[in-house]
Amino acid sequence: MTNPIREPLESNTQVHAPPPPATLLQRFGAGIVTGAADDDPSAIGTYASAGARFGLGFLWIAPVLLPMMYVVVYLSAKIGQVYGKGLFACIRDQFPKWVLVPMVSLAFAGNIIEAAADLGGVGAALQLFVPLPIPVIVVAVSTVIFTIQYFGSYSLIRRIFRWLALILFAYVAAAVMSRPDPLEVLRATFIPRLQFNAEFLSLTVACIGTSLSAYVYSWQSNQEVEEQIAIGRRRLTQRKGASRREMKATSRDVLTGMIFSNIILYFIILSTGLTLHPAGQTQIESAAQAAAALEPLAGPAAKYLFAAGIVGVGFLAIPVMTTGAAYDMTQGLGREGSLHDAPTQNRLFYGIIAAVTAIAVALNFLGFNPMRALVWSGIVQGFLVPPLLFLMMRLTNSRKVVGARTNSILTNALGWLTVAVTALCAMALVVMWVV
Repeated sequence: MTNPIREPLESNTQVHAPPPPATLLQRFGAGIVTGAADDDPSAIGTYASAGARFGLGFLWIAPVLLPMMYVVVYLSAKIGQVYGKGLFACIRDQFPKWVLVPMVSLAFAGNIIEAAADLGGVGAALQLFVPLPIPVIVVAVSTVIFTIQYFGSYSLIRRIFRWLALILFAYVAAAVMSRPDPLEVLRATFIPRLQFNAEFLSLTVACIGTSLSAYVYSWQSNQEVEEQIAIGRRRLTQRKGASRREMKATSRDVLTGMIFSNIILYFIILSTGLTLHPAGQTQIESAAQAAAALEPLAGPAAKYLFAAGIVGVGFLAIPVMTTGAAYDMTQGLGREGSLHDAPTQNRLFYGIIAAVTAIAVALNFLGFNPMRALVWSGIVQGFLVPPLLFLMMRLTNSRKVVGARTNSILTNALGWLTVAVTALCAMALVVMWVV
C-alpha cells in the first residue's frame, strides 16, 4: 500500500530570527485565547449539564481531559508553526482529495452548527439582562461580531479576544460562592464515580467532544500562521520551520492555555454540581435556567456571573468559529485567507465569514432549544475528533512535513492514546444507542 503523504514543496529547516519582545498582555493572552475559545457556550452548556445531572461525580473528567487537550492543540500549533500553513492547507498538500473533502465538509458544517448554538446560548444568557426576544438579541450580537471582524484589524481582534478570555474567571467566583467542602471536592476529583448507562456515556462523549472540538485545531494552526505574519513573515518561505526554542515556547503557551481552559471547565462542573444537583434540578433546558437556578442556592451574584461568562466567551468563540469555517473552506479550495487581508483584498474569505454568520443566525429562527443544541453539538464534535486527530498524528510524525520536529515518544503516546480513547467513546455511544 502506498503512503498517501506527498513530498512538500519547500524545505522546513529554516531558522528564524527571534520575534520582538511581547508585552505582558501578549504573554498572558497568547496562551489562553485558544483555551478560552475551547470553553465556548457549547462547552459551558455541556459541563453545566454534566454537573447538574451527576453532581461532583463528574469532576474526575477535568484531570483526565487535560493531557488530551494539551496534545491535540500542541500538534495543531506545530503544523502551523513548522509547516507555515493552516491545518487544512497542510492536509490538502499532503493527502489525496478523498481524505480532504470529507474532513473539510464535516469541519465546516460543525463550525456552522456550533456557531448557531453558541449564538442561541448567548442570546438566552443576555435575556437575563435585557428583556428582549432571543432572536432579536441573536441578530444584534451577530451584527456586532461581524462588524468587528469586517472592519477591525487583526491586532484589534487579537486584543479584544485576550481581554474577553478573562471573563471566564467568573466561573471560579461562582463556584466559590457555592461554599464547597474541600475534602469532598478532592475525593470526587481523583476517585471517579463511573456509571455504565447511555446518559452518563453521552455526557462523557459530549465533554470529550466539546473540549477537543475540531474548530480548536484549525484555529490554533491558523493563529500560529497569523502571528508569524504579524511579525513580518508574510511569505511561506519565511514561515517554514521552527527552532527548538520556538517549539518549547509554543509548548509552554499551549500548556498554559489548556490548564486555564481545564480549570474553567472544572469550576463550571463544580458550581452546578454543588447547587443544582443537590437541589434536584438535574435537567438543564436553557442558559437562563442554569443561571437563574443558581440565585436561590448561591446568591444573585452567582446567577449573573454565570450568565456573564456565557456572554463574554460567546463574543470570543463565535468569531473563532465563523473565521475558522472561512479558513477551512478557503484552504480546502486551495486558496489563501487571513485576517491580515482587507475585505477588498480577499472577498472569498470575508464572504464565507458573512455567509456562515448569516446561516448561524437563520438557524436560531427555527425554534430549537439552545442548551440542548449546545450539548448535541458537543456530541457531534466527539465523532469528528478521532479521524482528524489521526491525520494530525500522521502529519506531525512525517519528516516531509515537520522536518526534524517530529513528535517525541511522550507526545506520540499521548496523541495515539487520545485517538484510541475518543474512538472507543464514540463507538461505545453508538452501541448504547443501538442496544
